Amino acid sequence: MASMIQRFFNYKDTFDLEGGGFLPGVDVCYYTSGMDPGGKKVVWICHALTANANPEEWWPDLVGPGKYFDTEKYFIICANILTSCYGTTGPQDANPATGKPYLLDFPLVSIRDMVKAHELLRRHLGVAQVDLLIGGSSGGFQAVEWAISNPPLIKNLCLICCNARISAWGTAFNESQRMALQADESFMAQTDAAGGKNGLECARSIALLTYRSYEGYAKTQSEEDENCLLAKKACSYQQHQGRKLSSRFNAYAYYYLTLGLDTHNVGRGRGGVEKALSGITANTLCIAIDSDMLFPVCEIEMMANHIPNAALEVISSAFGHDGFLLEYAQLVEAIDDKLNI
Repeated sequence: MASMIQRFFNYKDTFDLEGGGFLPGVDVCYYTSGMDPGGKKVVWICHALTANANPEEWWPDLVGPGKYFDTEKYFIICANILTSCYGTTGPQDANPATGKPYLLDFPLVSIRDMVKAHELLRRHLGVAQVDLLIGGSSGGFQAVEWAISNPPLIKNLCLICCNARISAWGTAFNESQRMALQADESFMAQTDAAGGKNGLECARSIALLTYRSYEGYAKTQSEEDENCLLAKKACSYQQHQGRKLSSRFNAYAYYYLTLGLDTHNVGRGRGGVEKALSGITANTLCIAIDSDMLFPVCEIEMMANHIPNAALEVISSAFGHDGFLLEYAQLVEAIDDKLNI
C-alpha cells in the first residue's frame, strides 16, 4: 500500500539559472511520508534521470511501510527535478510569454539549478537538517552538489554509482541520445509537445546499453534456440524498453535532462573537484558497482578518497549500473555498516 503523499510547491519569484537564463517562477512536484517531520529523522532521496518523485514506485524494495526506508519511521522527501515531466517545470510546459510550450526554447538547467530548487523546497518545508541524503546515478549528482553547497545541512550522505564531474564517456552517450532525438523530424518540427516519440525510443535503447552489462544481457537476452538463424530476443527487448519509456516520458524533457547531466562538475568555480569535495562535512558512503560501465569503480573511489570521513563500498552485480535499483540487499548492508541514521 502506497504511503507517500504527492504535494506541490510553487515558487512565484524569478528563478535565475546558472547558465544566465531564467524561469518566471517554478512548480515543483514532490512526495513526502506525512505532512511534516514531526520529530522524525529526515531522509531526502534524489531520483535519477527519468524517475518520478515517488520512490515507492522505483525503489519498492527499499521504501515503504516496514521497509528499510520506513515511511512510518522516517520523514522521507523526494522532489521531481527541474526539466522533468512529472509535475515540475520543464520544456513541455507553457511559456508565459507566448502561451505555448517552451520545447526547444527552454533555457539550460544545470545540476546546480536542480539543487537550488531542492533548497527552496527544503526551506519551504522548514527542514533544518537532513539526516540522510541519498541518490543514485544522476540523483547522486544532485546529492554531492547539495552536500558541497550546504555542508552543515547534511548529516549522512550516500552517493551511489555517480561521479563528481561528468566524464567524456558519459557525455558521449548523452550526445548520442540527443542525436537520436534530433533525427526524429517530429521532434525538430516542434509542432506538438508529444513529438519525438521515435527518437526517444532510440535514445532509450542507447542509454540502456550503458545501464546494463555484457553479463546481464548474456543471462537474460541470449537466444534459447541454439540453432536459430537470426538472433531476435535482444532486439525485441531494446524495442520494448524504448516503447516503455516513450509511453510515459516526454522527449523534450529527456533532451534537457541529458544537457543537465553534461553540466555536472562540482569543481566549477570552486578551485577544482578535489577542493570542492574536501568541503563536505557529512559522514559519507560512496557505493560503486563492479560491473557499472557508466560510472566505473575508479570514479566512485576518487570521491571517497577526497571527501573527508568517507568510506567506499563496492557491491557485485551482473546488472551493471542498474544494479543500484536492483541490489537492494547489498545496498542495505553497506548503508547499515557505514552510516548511522
